[in-house]
Amino acid sequence: MAVRHQTLNDARTRMPPHAARSGNGDTGQLKRNRVLAAVVDVVDEVGYARMTVARVIARARVSRKTFYDVFSDREDCFLAAFEQSVERARSRLAAAYAGERDWRDSVRAALGQLLLMMDEQPGVARLCVVESLSAGDRALERRAELLDQLTAMVDRGRLVSRGRREPPRVTAEGLVGGVFAVLHKRLTESSAEPLTDLRGPLMSMIVLPYLGEREAQRELDRPAQEPPSVAPAQPVGKSDPLAGLEIRLTYRTVRVLTAIDAHPGASNREIAERAGVVDQGQISKLLTRLERLKLIENSRGGHGLGTANAWSLTARGAELERATRLR
Repeated sequence: MAVRHQTLNDARTRMPPHAARSGNGDTGQLKRNRVLAAVVDVVDEVGYARMTVARVIARARVSRKTFYDVFSDREDCFLAAFEQSVERARSRLAAAYAGERDWRDSVRAALGQLLLMMDEQPGVARLCVVESLSAGDRALERRAELLDQLTAMVDRGRLVSRGRREPPRVTAEGLVGGVFAVLHKRLTESSAEPLTDLRGPLMSMIVLPYLGEREAQRELDRPAQEPPSVAPAQPVGKSDPLAGLEIRLTYRTVRVLTAIDAHPGASNREIAERAGVVDQGQISKLLTRLERLKLIENSRGGHGLGTANAWSLTARGAELERATRLR
């Protein structure tokens, strides 16, 4: 078990310049976190190429001075957001990987967590998988380090290989590259299909060179919606409306909740317009995720073609909206 943790946890993340400076105490850290959350939202909306300091500080509601007290430039800020996102993913994947007894179950658990995180936080997923490719050499270096760590996890399949010849290490490199190529394509498409549906096909691809066709087919035959290995949500108390929620609360999410609270029964398009979300595919994914978390409900009782949805907050959603309302 200890060896499994080593792959993801012992590789120290090198923070970009200025990333450790957070201002004065907790207030400075909160402002830094607001800026990093704003980076994710801005990059999700306009891409890294059009991300500017002006856009970020406007979204984060901090001054230009506050920004430059912490970050040297926009690339430095993007790298800090990227590092924070990767570190959170690394911790979650390592725990899932180490929680299983054999290689295949470990890889399946880690892959399931990766896909679940991407469904929960599509903006973070696009930042890490798509936009990091155009964010300069340092971002590419960090990305390559993460892929190397994932490759090491997959490469352990050689220890359990059932073929006459042990697959070379390049097999694992190709598999990880293939997985991320598939994820890159899905993340650039406007599709409401959850990425977790890909776990079976991707696991089949990973297992095939190590365990053979029969075991690869078994992965395809597994239920698509197999429950993920995460702690169940706990009841939300008044002191912490976010307790147990597997969601990163962005400004966009808060705007959507506020729009639904102010206009119960609003359709996807109406909510998008009031929340300032341009892409209809993105608003559809966000509403689907909020419904799955039981924060909103569709009073029309379905999602049929030609029928506009009518969204309203659940009791839990209303509590969260009140606690996070933009003032």
